[in-house]
Amino acid sequence: MINDNSKSREFTKISTGIQGFDNICEGGLPEIRTTLVSGTTGSGKTIFAAQFLAHCIENENSGAVFVTFEESPEDIRRNLINLGWDIRNWEENGKWTFVDASPETGEEVIIGDNYDLGALLVRIEHAIRKVNASRVAIDSISAILARFDSETIVRRDLLRIVTSLKKLMVTSVITVERTEEYGSIARFGVEEFVADNVIILRNVLESEKRRRTIEILKFRGAPHKKGEYPFTINPGEGIITIPISSLELKQKSSDIRIHTGNEKLNKMCGGGFFRNSIILVSGATGTGKTLTATEFLAGGAFNGEKAMLFAFEESREQFFRNAVGWGVDLGKLEAQNKLKVICLYPETAGLEDHLIYMKKEIEKFKPNRIAIDSMSALQRVSTLKGFREFVMGLTSFIKHEEIAGMFTSTTPTLMGGPSVTEAHISSITDTIILLRYVEVYGEMRRGLTVLKMRGSIHDKEIREFTIDGQGMHLTRPFRNITGILSGHAMHVAPEEINRLSNLFPESQGRVFDDGI
Repeated sequence: MINDNSKSREFTKISTGIQGFDNICEGGLPEIRTTLVSGTTGSGKTIFAAQFLAHCIENENSGAVFVTFEESPEDIRRNLINLGWDIRNWEENGKWTFVDASPETGEEVIIGDNYDLGALLVRIEHAIRKVNASRVAIDSISAILARFDSETIVRRDLLRIVTSLKKLMVTSVITVERTEEYGSIARFGVEEFVADNVIILRNVLESEKRRRTIEILKFRGAPHKKGEYPFTINPGEGIITIPISSLELKQKSSDIRIHTGNEKLNKMCGGGFFRNSIILVSGATGTGKTLTATEFLAGGAFNGEKAMLFAFEESREQFFRNAVGWGVDLGKLEAQNKLKVICLYPETAGLEDHLIYMKKEIEKFKPNRIAIDSMSALQRVSTLKGFREFVMGLTSFIKHEEIAGMFTSTTPTLMGGPSVTEAHISSITDTIILLRYVEVYGEMRRGLTVLKMRGSIHDKEIREFTIDGQGMHLTRPFRNITGILSGHAMHVAPEEINRLSNLFPESQGRVFDDGI
């Protein structure tokens, strides 16, 4: 009896060199197989192929072959130098070689079933042996397949290319064009059936915003993660994939408390925030969100911690000026390297680029706590799905690094109310602090409550607070008023308070707010 171990045999996978993508591939691309990379114009196909080869040269003792059917080798060298890949130097050192099948100016394109790929395959084989290549990229196969006027011939000759590359024991990436982001996989409708693996790159325009995603459609016989994942292309790095959906809930949980930056708020939170918690501060404009974040950062810096602020609504000078008005000298803290302030307009980049930049700055400065003011500003430059993925990626990173993070969010009306931003943040935050305006007898006051604090007892009262040159001052809880959080505050008569106290003895005389 023959012992068949094929079911237990696993494919060997090789790294693509694309940050985050190997996580989605669960190890990389299957070795000695052909991967079809499909995408519309500008989706990043050529960069994907080149980065796959560059990683081989930079990290393995083997060469790479780039077969080009559209752009000339000189154009490719010039375009990719901005990504930090000195192809000309690799060519001189025998690590990279081109097979130039790009059309010459004025060259007549032969179309018909008699076009022969034999000569091209001989050139590719010669190039592989010349640089001892283990990887080959063909960009784009659509140009050569366009020379055939029959789908049967297209399928036959594409299969011939794929089979030849396998016999040469190389792992290959072949790019193909598509005309729609969510239409046919490739132009001729047969390419995806011949290749072992299929990857789709998209550059979708949604609500006047571009969003790049990558999806593994097929890995023949090999495991991979499903769905679309956002990615970006950065100078000096190439493609960076953000594997949001593959994040795992394995972050550490600490019971160590840190100071909130305000003594009264400290008591309301049962002794302070947990060290690696995410805090959401929600309120209308002018309620004190930025002040709360300022005190949070200063409280850490004054206790010997390093703090970091990402401001997306106010300039550096404006933020420092406001802090001085509250009695906090942020300039002094920054001079002592206890604080770093980064101010950016959200519109300067996509959320994927902001996320990558923020993670790099956090890793560089290594803060103990960070504040983002505000998340609402970031939300307006992205789709809802993109924003939620950004929040998930950032919170996961912060928790993994055991950093306390505070996010501010602006409500749509002066009296509070739910916002789109909060709907995507609140479920993944550990603590929620609500700041509200309260109208009492024709006078506008401010109120604060700790709506949620995971793993801790906290004060559930809505306390009035004032703001002056020394910051925030929490005072007495609001009495005889209900409906504050719902935005419909109303006075309650003393006899009604007594009646409610008899119905709910545990309230100890407090009026319940149906908005909590």
